[in-house]
Amino acid sequence: MGRAFEYRKAAKMKRWGTMSRVFPKLGKIITMAAKDGGQDPEMNPKLRTAILNAKAQNMPKDNIEAAIKRASAKDVADIKEITYDVKASHGVQMIVECATDNNTRTVANVKAILSRNGAEMLTSGSLNFMFTRKAVFVVDKILDMDVEELELELIDYGLEEIEEDVEPQDNDEDRPILRIYGEFVSFGNLSKAFEERSIEPRKSTLEYIANSPMEFSDEHLEEIEALIDKLEDDEDVQMVYTNIS
Repeated sequence: MGRAFEYRKAAKMKRWGTMSRVFPKLGKIITMAAKDGGQDPEMNPKLRTAILNAKAQNMPKDNIEAAIKRASAKDVADIKEITYDVKASHGVQMIVECATDNNTRTVANVKAILSRNGAEMLTSGSLNFMFTRKAVFVVDKILDMDVEELELELIDYGLEEIEEDVEPQDNDEDRPILRIYGEFVSFGNLSKAFEERSIEPRKSTLEYIANSPMEFSDEHLEEIEALIDKLEDDEDVQMVYTNIS
């Protein structure tokens, strides 16, 4: 479903965490959520989700609290979410998701990166038919968890698919996880279902999933990955989604 580079991204997030580069990106999301729906996580599901995702990346509590407080500051910039449709080399399509307080700066930076790497920005909405936005959750698979029963219970909340997977750990032991996919509009219902079952997702996001993912050669993948790295190095870029199988 277009989830290539999952391990690569996980490794990069850890690397960024060490360099304290991922925290400003997470902080933007927290500030936006707090500004839109209030600073109480109990009353603001979007903020609660942003905090959980930040904690999953080991963002310090002080950083999280500072990002929440920033939402009420008089001089805080108005941060907006924006996406860019991109056509790269070898038939690769991308949706670049950004959070920015200056769209002029962000679009200029993204265009510059693309032009230097044989890619181009498309008209907004050009790839709408190529990607579908999904609710995506990652939860730990504990020993006594009945996956089939959980699947049946979540169908009424908008579940589409559950995949059993593993995440590599620093101690070389794989961590069993479940990747749970649902309809875009079911994000809130699925979040509520997890709360009711005392399941705390390690990741709760809305992602763009390619409808027709493609396979590429190792040589082409290396070139594509280099472009993704450069895009993700920009402070305004939150995530890059592709049609890679």
